[in-house]
Amino acid sequence: MLTAVDGVLDRYRDHLPVSLRQLFYVILSDGVVDKTEGDYKRLCEYVGMARRSGRIAWDVIRDDTQIAVQGPPSFIDPEDFWTTVAMAADDYRVDRQVGQPVRLELWCETAGMVPQLVRIGEEFGISCFSGGGFDGLASKHDAAARAASGGPKTLILHLGDYDPSGEHLFNSLAEDVIAFAEAAGAEVEFERVAVTADQVLTYQLPTAPPKITDRRSFSGTATTQAEALPPDILATIVREAIEAHRDPEVHRQALAREQAERRAIRDRLAL
Repeated sequence: MLTAVDGVLDRYRDHLPVSLRQLFYVILSDGVVDKTEGDYKRLCEYVGMARRSGRIAWDVIRDDTQIAVQGPPSFIDPEDFWTTVAMAADDYRVDRQVGQPVRLELWCETAGMVPQLVRIGEEFGISCFSGGGFDGLASKHDAAARAASGGPKTLILHLGDYDPSGEHLFNSLAEDVIAFAEAAGAEVEFERVAVTADQVLTYQLPTAPPKITDRRSFSGTATTQAEALPPDILATIVREAIEAHRDPEVHRQALAREQAERRAIRDRLAL
């Protein structure tokens, strides 16, 4: 199993870190494990021991349960401060969504997918969020407030599980955010990016029957989790969805202005 994990980490080294659930679905597709809770627990146990022993690096696996809150910035000395200022100047960015036909946001049902979505969205200046559709009322209201803060219509690209809960979660999220936005005089639309029935067939994703205890309506006959999408395929799907709503010339001009203003900042700071 660990040899299979090594192969997955090497195969998707450009998309690290990945979650344990993503690892599980990839080696499931490779025929290494069965789709059982026992095999998933065994994977978690083995990977945990491998990380403790140093066999697997800590930074290649995401810990989706940890919440980190950083303290205020501090510096060793003035030289350290100016080094930080120089780094901040190098990181200067403009709002890369200005001038685009719609303002995009990326949302996902699973918090563990956020780091990968951030890596894709940052090139276009797109923020990423996670959250459920059945609660988190404040986050829905915040989304509407962002849409009402000015600029063009907001389009939320959403990724979630293909199951009764995922479909109803998406509908609940969209209904609330759109209603809040309309009350604030803003326009918000939602687009389902993944997982879709076509993607399940196209990429031959592993499926399971719906839970017999879940009696909600569902458009499909078998369920699939979003993390069943291999990281490279997920990245391609998200990138294509973003680019379908981007004006490439506007994006190019934003990058050129960003570089010019970054140089001007460094000149002013004599860096």
